Amino acid sequence: MRILVLEDEIPAYQKLLQHLNEYFGEDVENDWSRSVSDGRDFLKTETYDLVLSDIQLLDGLSFDLFNEVSVDCPIIFCSAYDEYLFQAFKTNGIAYILKPYSRDDFKKALDKYESLFKKEKKNQLDSSMLDFLKLALQENQMNYKKRFVIKRTKGIQLLNASDISIIEASGDFCVAIDYNGKKHPISEKISILNEQLNPKKFFKINRSQIIHVEYIETIENHFKNRLLIQMKGSSEKVMTSSAITSDFRKWIEQ
Repeated sequence: MRILVLEDEIPAYQKLLQHLNEYFGEDVENDWSRSVSDGRDFLKTETYDLVLSDIQLLDGLSFDLFNEVSVDCPIIFCSAYDEYLFQAFKTNGIAYILKPYSRDDFKKALDKYESLFKKEKKNQLDSSMLDFLKLALQENQMNYKKRFVIKRTKGIQLLNASDISIIEASGDFCVAIDYNGKKHPISEKISILNEQLNPKKFFKINRSQIIHVEYIETIENHFKNRLLIQMKGSSEKVMTSSAITSDFRKWIEQ
């Protein structure tokens, strides 16, 4: 088994190597790079079963390397920064452990590698399987918005995304209406909120409104291929745009 370790800090590399040797019960054959440039040379000339990668290297981000050089083996990311989580799973990432990680954290990541890749005794997966794994991991790991901080005159209030029935655009801001009909101002554009919310729960039915699937009460056909939707917490029905109706019908049937 051959492993490439991308880690700019010497103590962190030594810790990774120690965990690897303990896990596999032997000294693991590995190459070590502290930079994107050296890592590029290794990946262009060598073949690996696994890559252990920090994200911030001496001369840039490891993502720069993975975008430039095709990597056919799985990657376990070891980083002190959680803001790169989603981007990591756009690569061949199968696990993301945050520093300082424990021996148990590391073991779970390697257990995942073993269960996904070693049973078939293959060093590489075909591209279709990698695409499937990346899609599954993206869906599981994506950090969708769970709550909003609402500023009010008497202080700050938390609004759970799961309690929102409708979101309506209001200029550069939005108003969220919860299932009880109470309105909450949100200081974001509707286009931004649409990207932050779980697409399995929320759908943008027209240019100015997003609805939550769990609070749909009734759906009626309307003229020009539109639908009228009664949402819990609202006295007025909302309407899909004609261009969106087909996608909306598919969405509610998922």
